Amino acid sequence: MDEFLGRKHQLSPTFSPQDLPPTSQIIQAVQKVKTRYQCFRCGNQDQHFFATHFCYKCSSQCTYCRKCIIMGKMSTCTKLVINEADMKLDRSIAGLEWTGKLSPQQEKASLKVVETVNENQSLLLWAVCGAGKTEMLFDGIDAALQQGKFVCITTPRVDVVLELANRFRQAFPTISIAVLYGDSEEVWDGNRITICTVHQLVKFRHAFHLLIIDEVDAFPYNIETHLHWVASEARTMIGSTVQLTATPSTTLQQLALKNRIKNVMVPARYHRQPLPVPDFEWIGNWRKVIHKSKKLPKPLEKWLKKILLEDCPIFLFIPTISECIYIEEAVKKISNKTASVHSKDQSRHEKVRAFRNGEIQIFITTTILERGVTISNSQIAVLGADEVVFSESALVQIAGRAGRHIDYATGEVLFFHNGISEEMVRAKKQILLMNELGLKRGWLDKK
Repeated sequence: MDEFLGRKHQLSPTFSPQDLPPTSQIIQAVQKVKTRYQCFRCGNQDQHFFATHFCYKCSSQCTYCRKCIIMGKMSTCTKLVINEADMKLDRSIAGLEWTGKLSPQQEKASLKVVETVNENQSLLLWAVCGAGKTEMLFDGIDAALQQGKFVCITTPRVDVVLELANRFRQAFPTISIAVLYGDSEEVWDGNRITICTVHQLVKFRHAFHLLIIDEVDAFPYNIETHLHWVASEARTMIGSTVQLTATPSTTLQQLALKNRIKNVMVPARYHRQPLPVPDFEWIGNWRKVIHKSKKLPKPLEKWLKKILLEDCPIFLFIPTISECIYIEEAVKKISNKTASVHSKDQSRHEKVRAFRNGEIQIFITTTILERGVTISNSQIAVLGADEVVFSESALVQIAGRAGRHIDYATGEVLFFHNGISEEMVRAKKQILLMNELGLKRGWLDKK
C-alpha cells in the first residue's frame, strides 16, 4: 500500500490492522508524556492548546489538540498510522535542465549545498535579498535526485510556494513535483520533489532525505516552535537540512559569524552592486499631523514628490492596517495613482498586479509585502520605522526591495521615525556588514 509510504495518516474506520503494510505502526495521536500532553501529528506541547471534553466516539473524557485542528481533529482516541519503510529509491533519476550561469558567489554556495547533500549534513545558507538563492539550490537538488533521494522545499507562505513551483517545474521539467498548501487539490503520490507550506509537513514522517526550509526567519516558522519538531519528523533520520534566510535571527547570525554551525554566506547580489543602505529621517508625531491637517508631514511629502518627478514606483510601508485608509487619503492629495494593501485586503493580488503594470505609483502597505514582491526601480520609505512592528528582520527585508534589478541596481531607502529604534540601528548595521563582506571577498565593484 504505497499511499502509506513515508507518511502519517489518521486511521480510517474502514481499515483494520491486517489491511496495513507490515512496516506500519499505529500510535495514539495525542499522548500524555509524564504530566504533559503532546500531539504526535503537529508536535504541539503547549498545554494551552489542548482541551478536554466528553467524546461521543469513545464515550469518555477525551483530550484533543487545538493547534492543528484546522487539518482535522487529533485526540487521545485518534489513531495515527505511520509507515517506517524505506522510500523506494531510483538512482537513475536526474532532471536539471536549467541552463543559466551562476555568479562566483552563487557558485560557492551551490557547491556547499552539494557537499551538504553528499555528506548528509545541515547547512545555513545566509544570502542577502536578491542574491538568487533559488538558483543556488538547483545543483544540490539534482545531486540528491541522482542519489535516489526525495526532496522537499518548504516555506511559510503560500505565494512563495506557488512562485517556487513555477521555477522548479521549469528547471526540472521531467521530475514529478507535488505542490501542497491549504487550498491545493494535489495529493502527494511519492513525488521526487515536494514544494509545500510548513504546515503541510505534519502529513509526513521520515519521508525526505533533503529538506530545504526557505525563510526560516519568517512567521509562523520563527514563532511556532512546534513546527521545528514537524520539520525534524518529516526528514529521514539520516539526511540533509538546508535553512535559507536573508535575515537570520541574532542567535543564528552569531553562530554563523563564529563558524559554530556549518554555513555559507552570500553577502552580495549577482549584479555586483552594494545593497542600498537606509537613511534615517526624523518626522516627529506624524499621526498627529495627518489627523489634524489631513496632509502628510512635510519631510515625507517632499520626498514623495521628488521620487514622483523621477517617475519611479514607490513602496510606502506603514505600521498598522487601521491606518491604511487615512494615510491613503493624505497621499492621494499629491498623486491619484495611489493604493493601499494589507493582509485582509481581498483585492491584494489584483493591486499588486496593477502596481507591477505601472497603474499604481505609490503603493502603501503593511509588512505583508516586506517579502516576495519585487518591482524594478522601486524606491522605499518606511513611515514610523521606529515602531515595534518593524523588527530588524522586517527592516532588512523592506530595504531589500530596492536595487535588485541589474538595470536599476541602486535605490533610495528612507526610514522616517520619531526617535531612532534599536531595531533600525541593527538593520542598518547588518546591511553595512553585508556590503563590507561583499567588498572584502571581491564580489562588489564599489561601495
